[in-house]
Amino acid sequence: MPATLAATVDGPAARLAFAGSLDAAATARLWPEAMRWMRGVHVLTLDLAGLTALDTAGAVLLLRLEHMARETAWHGLPAGPLRAVLDRTRQALAAPSPAEAPRLPPLALLGQATLRRGQDLLGQVAFLGEAVVAGMGTLRRPWRLRLGEVLRHLDEAGLRAFGLTLLLGVLIGVILAFQSSIPMRRFGAEIFIPNLVGISLLRELGPLMAAVILAGRTGSAFAAELGTMVVNEEIDALRIMGIDPVAWLVLPRLLAAILVMPVLALLMDLAGLVGMAGVMASLGFPPVSVVNQLRRAIGLHDLLGGLFKAAVFGLSIGLVGCRAGLSAGRGPRAVGDAATMAVVGGIVSIVMLDGVFSILFFRLGW
Repeated sequence: MPATLAATVDGPAARLAFAGSLDAAATARLWPEAMRWMRGVHVLTLDLAGLTALDTAGAVLLLRLEHMARETAWHGLPAGPLRAVLDRTRQALAAPSPAEAPRLPPLALLGQATLRRGQDLLGQVAFLGEAVVAGMGTLRRPWRLRLGEVLRHLDEAGLRAFGLTLLLGVLIGVILAFQSSIPMRRFGAEIFIPNLVGISLLRELGPLMAAVILAGRTGSAFAAELGTMVVNEEIDALRIMGIDPVAWLVLPRLLAAILVMPVLALLMDLAGLVGMAGVMASLGFPPVSVVNQLRRAIGLHDLLGGLFKAAVFGLSIGLVGCRAGLSAGRGPRAVGDAATMAVVGGIVSIVMLDGVFSILFFRLGW
């Protein structure tokens, strides 16, 4: 039976009698009427003798009416389920709201951010240690390495990225050649454009741009794939079965990233040199002069140094991407956050490593 409301008002005193089933639908229907009867009421009597059912929505309405009056008398509420619902709702409404965290001063916020960054760095070092231990175990038992997974990741990270790498390499070579020709022309030194572009590509831009491509395409893919496995509790299932997720999932990805990065860097270098040669041809310089300038400016150590940097960049991107995926949360945004963390962390790590290599090569006289 739907709930009904009968009201008797005598000046500042009112008597509200509810009958029937006071559920959510009846509460929504009777709420405006009950609020209208409460205008100017100071003494309230709630007659609930006719109630047959009560849910939390109806209990909230009754407690709201009690709160609006200075004095409230309850009549006809029997002990049992109806009183239990009312008591539980009263306790829930009386529960204090969680206190907001105190606002920290700027210096404390800086310290908190530094501490979190330090903990994250320690976590990365620990993950690197786990990967090294798993790799050493795989060297003793090489049959544990899943070569099929390595080949799959080589195809996804390397072969499918060749087109994008070649396109960006040609564009970077063309941009560098055109931009460097403007100041070189003032001194009649346009012949030295191949020297500048060749050294820049082989030592810095080739490995760095290839690493950015790998971080954007493959690092995010590693994080998304592993993050999805975490959300689906597949990683927990592997641990329960006694399978190390680092050896089973991370090592093939790391090996693929290390192997594919020097190839991508070499393709970036060659494509950039081809783009630069096209610009030099448009400026009236024959290919033989471009080749002669490159032979004088760059050597094998420049190429090997860039390829070594590329391999280290691949290791860093693989570690960051896999750790971001394995440390993903359980919520609906976990996979997206892990992919974002992998891309940002991968790019930051390769830039920091590039700075370290620049200082190291300068000290070594390369």
